[in-house]
Amino acid sequence: MNEKDCLFCKIIAGEIPSSRIHEDDQCVAFNDISPQAPTHILVVPKLHFDSLDAAEKEHQGTLGHLLLTAADIARQKGFSEDGYRVVINTNADGGQTVFHLHVHLLGGRTFVFPPG
Repeated sequence: MNEKDCLFCKIIAGEIPSSRIHEDDQCVAFNDISPQAPTHILVVPKLHFDSLDAAEKEHQGTLGHLLLTAADIARQKGFSEDGYRVVINTNADGGQTVFHLHVHLLGGRTFVFPPG
């Protein structure tokens, strides 16, 4: 996908409003507009790459940062001890609908496995 047409690139650039709850030099986190749990936050890298399948060795630090940021947000929001789910949907059959890699942080309820 072209970065100029990417929904998340536009959110990161401030062209589309979001309920931003975190921002640092590598990522932005905001509430999902279609939540699947009481807390559903997207953690999105500022660097555009389409999916986990498109990630390369140069993205290793970014991927680690996204996961550590999700864990930090879970602690700040107060649901880390009870537990939470972190999901990266990859490509169409994996449920990815926006082709800019992003991490779903879900909390506030009990999750089951397999997820479906």
